[in-house]
Amino acid sequence: MKLCWWSVGLLAALSRDAEAFQIKRDTPRDQLQYPPNYFDQLINHFPHDPQFAKSNLSHGTFKQRYYFDSSYYKPGGPVYLYISGETSGPSRFSNLQTGIIQVLMQATNGLGVILENRYYGESYPFSTSTTDELLFLTTNQTLADNAYFAQHATFPGIDANLTAPGTPWILYGGSLAGAQTALSIKVHGDVLYGGIASSAPIKVSLGYPEWYNPIQKYAPQDCVSRINQIVDNFDLLVEKKHTQAIKEFKALFGLESLTDDRDFAAAIADPIGNPGFYHSNTWQELGWNSTFGPRDFFYFCGNVSDIDAPEEITQVDYALANYTNGEPWVGLGSYTNYIKTYTLQLCPSGDYNSNDCWGTQNASAWADVENTSTRSYLYTSCIEQGAYIDAPKEGPALLSRVVDTSYEQQWCTWAFPAGKYNQIPPTPDVEAYNGFGAFNLSADRLAFIDGTQDVWNDLCYHSSFAPPVRTSSDLHPEYFITGAGHHWDSYGILDVEAEPQFIREAHLWEIKTVKKWLRGFGDWKKAKKL
Repeated sequence: MKLCWWSVGLLAALSRDAEAFQIKRDTPRDQLQYPPNYFDQLINHFPHDPQFAKSNLSHGTFKQRYYFDSSYYKPGGPVYLYISGETSGPSRFSNLQTGIIQVLMQATNGLGVILENRYYGESYPFSTSTTDELLFLTTNQTLADNAYFAQHATFPGIDANLTAPGTPWILYGGSLAGAQTALSIKVHGDVLYGGIASSAPIKVSLGYPEWYNPIQKYAPQDCVSRINQIVDNFDLLVEKKHTQAIKEFKALFGLESLTDDRDFAAAIADPIGNPGFYHSNTWQELGWNSTFGPRDFFYFCGNVSDIDAPEEITQVDYALANYTNGEPWVGLGSYTNYIKTYTLQLCPSGDYNSNDCWGTQNASAWADVENTSTRSYLYTSCIEQGAYIDAPKEGPALLSRVVDTSYEQQWCTWAFPAGKYNQIPPTPDVEAYNGFGAFNLSADRLAFIDGTQDVWNDLCYHSSFAPPVRTSSDLHPEYFITGAGHHWDSYGILDVEAEPQFIREAHLWEIKTVKKWLRGFGDWKKAKKL
């Protein structure tokens, strides 16, 4: 996602330096910049677990980066820990600037902090990411990071001990970070007081064709129906082994260099969303405010469904009609024109078959051990989270059915050859991940909030596969935002009352939920004899 950048740790300087105060006071909140802080985090939280103890790398600490904002903090206020998830800390700064953490800090005199996940941003335990060095990138290690940080964190310029559990720490995360929020409260609820898990995938599976369901249902239907038919036609060519027709089809998109049909299928699905690391702003990147929700998906759909396209474009609809009994592939000309005009430009090298673009069949490129968020995310998917985006086995499809789970599983094999102390499983151990509770995951003061139009929703609390009857309560609250996409509640505009009604009401609900929790913190402390 495209997020604004800002930073937060200027606070120590503010208490000492009048000039720094002037800079902060005069800088618009959504442009604030803050230097990082670093925390000595344990490489291995489980020294007696043979899974980790067998490695000679399991000792010591690494520098984990964090940022904080005490703009609204008053003594006695809570700490809001934003889980950074599968990206760098700075790319999450908008949540402190104007987003959900700002909303909650302002409402409760709290302090906000972003903790960068291990193996992301600059928070790597090692200088490279070999299979052996990635041994410590697991869900349980990440959850333990959050609890250990909360128990030992310091905030320069704040003359108070804000560690947990003596201070209420409330977590927030969206997407993978949302799941980590939920699991942190489940596992470390004796330390971490509460959490809001937004669009959190808590029940995973090997394949996830349901990713496309909200697009099938809610996107402009003239666009959707055209793409469905074009995909059906292509899949028919593949089924009948019309090799020459497949070559002609690829050439219409300017992608004849993609010799693997699955790579090609992923490339032409790039504006929609595909199994790889797509380059476009897709349905998932839509937002409720233009400053953080590019409309590219709708521009794409508008092109595909254009009824006023010039003749030189509409004639392309007939290019392969001889393979469909003379019937045109309606919208094909507009589809190919968009891909060639806009999507291919996202590959500056022009080498569309490279791993930097849409080619995935270079095994040596996957084996590069450089520290990158892509490699870390892939590793997590390969060992325990799965959710490989694949085509549906029946019904309409926006992604060609040539793409199945073996497509992404092959990347795992190439990327992570067996090491001395670590090797990945043949397929992700999703049952271990789901063992935290899956759709029945629950903990006191754990809130779930999702969006009805989120592509990941069928892995979340409000999934259509989840138990149908569950009651929200103060200790176990839940909220399903009408018309919302992927963790849309994480964004804000510094004025809750001016937000669109369903986002406004979600934010007001989150404020009320947290305030209720905070009123019970004293009793919780007494019960724990703190």
